[in-house]
Amino acid sequence: MGSFPGHVLPGTLFLLVGIWHIWSSVVRYASNPKSFQVRVWNPVPGFDGRLKYLELYVIAVGTFIDMCIEFFYSTHLKFFVHGVLNPSHMNDFEHAGMLLMFFVFSLVALLSEKTSFLPLPEGALCLISATAFCAEYLLFYFHSTTHKGLEGHYHLLLVLLVGLCILSIVTGSLMPTSFPADLCSGIAITLQGLWFYQTAFTLYGPMMPDGCRLKESMVTCHSQDKEVRGQLLANFQLFSLVFGVLVAVAGSYIFAAKRFGHSGVMSLHTAEDRLDQN
Repeated sequence: MGSFPGHVLPGTLFLLVGIWHIWSSVVRYASNPKSFQVRVWNPVPGFDGRLKYLELYVIAVGTFIDMCIEFFYSTHLKFFVHGVLNPSHMNDFEHAGMLLMFFVFSLVALLSEKTSFLPLPEGALCLISATAFCAEYLLFYFHSTTHKGLEGHYHLLLVLLVGLCILSIVTGSLMPTSFPADLCSGIAITLQGLWFYQTAFTLYGPMMPDGCRLKESMVTCHSQDKEVRGQLLANFQLFSLVFGVLVAVAGSYIFAAKRFGHSGVMSLHTAEDRLDQN
């Protein structure tokens, strides 16, 4: 079982990175669609280059802090019991391992970009990022904490979003000039962050469905009908988030096209219109 802060903290990290990825992808494509390249991370412009690697630093610091919370604070430093890993905190060890993968990705990306010790192409960084998401996928799919009922349904939907992250990032590494793949990656990461928030507010906050409750670290419903109703509500919540994100992406693209739009964007649309007419 988790907690409200345990979902909000990683949710905030995914949400910030995802929103920045969407905006950067849209601006880069609107500015010059012919030279567009997939990026697994996006530099922050301006400020004389001092904030260029801010995204990677946010990932590194955020995952390190969350990893320390999971590994040291949540376990109360009781790592071993009778010579084996403490079975009462296996979920904390698993969460720390997942966060370690994202921390490693940020370090590898920083070494690749700022030094000559580990020069890697963008496609390789994409695959390393996809590996971190694979670790997250395996964690939630084969979690030592058994998720059942309504809680299990929320985590199943989370697993699907993580799978979408993996698929979009791998596609971007194979198709390095694909704007849809790069944009889909940002959308998937954003949705994952929003779903962490939604899970926190639903299972551990004020949005618990009628007829269900959190008691002794378990979500239980009074009847099967109440549980099914809660699962249908979760489906509707995910649909609402997807719809809202897509509307926001469309709005950001319209704004970016007007503000940073390159003549190539209009020429591409004009060519597509001519093909449709023919």
